Amino acid sequence: MEKVKSALGKLAERKARLLDLHKQRQEARTQNHQEVVAEDARKKLPNNWEARKRQAEWLLADDKARSEAEAAGKDYDRLKLLEVSAVDAERIEKKKKRKDNPDLGFSTYEAQTARQYTRLVKNMPARDMAKYEKQKAELGDAFYGGPHTTLHAVTKDTPSAINNMVKDLNQQIERRKKYSRRRIYNDDADVDFINERNSKFNKKLDRFYSEHTAEIKQNLERGTAI
Repeated sequence: MEKVKSALGKLAERKARLLDLHKQRQEARTQNHQEVVAEDARKKLPNNWEARKRQAEWLLADDKARSEAEAAGKDYDRLKLLEVSAVDAERIEKKKKRKDNPDLGFSTYEAQTARQYTRLVKNMPARDMAKYEKQKAELGDAFYGGPHTTLHAVTKDTPSAINNMVKDLNQQIERRKKYSRRRIYNDDADVDFINERNSKFNKKLDRFYSEHTAEIKQNLERGTAI
């Protein structure tokens, strides 16, 4: 009888172990299926999903912190600035300026001129509306200018405006000195310029229009141009 009981006990223990292994296999199969479904769902998401998710979480946290600050009667923007170091603040400001007026390199003369115009306008002081209205009343129709309008004797530049213009011109000269370097000229090359700046301008023209003007240039050199 003891042997039978011992055999029955071992059989029950084996059945329990087999049932436990079966449960573990089922759990592993379920987890694998869930991982496959999750991976397939991740593959269907956009490439920037993680970045967008982090941005959404940051916006929610920022809105929550702003609401809590407003409920406590505090200025949230001021609290945020207190947590930003001077180095980070300068870096953020430079990044904003580059984003507002990015330097994409030379593309066209129109784009370069527009970028220069945007930079100059941003550096202008705030408009004095009282002075604006006074000048508008004094000049009348000539205030808006036109093809037949002469403002030479009507308006007069202020000393501060002249000083600002001189200051800006000096800054441009200094920037050109800093970023321009003298090139080594080829003595055998054709001289079609009067100074270094004119040489750079001619090279830009050749870069864009040389294939269209090559024949005309050759005729002019040979003296056979019509």
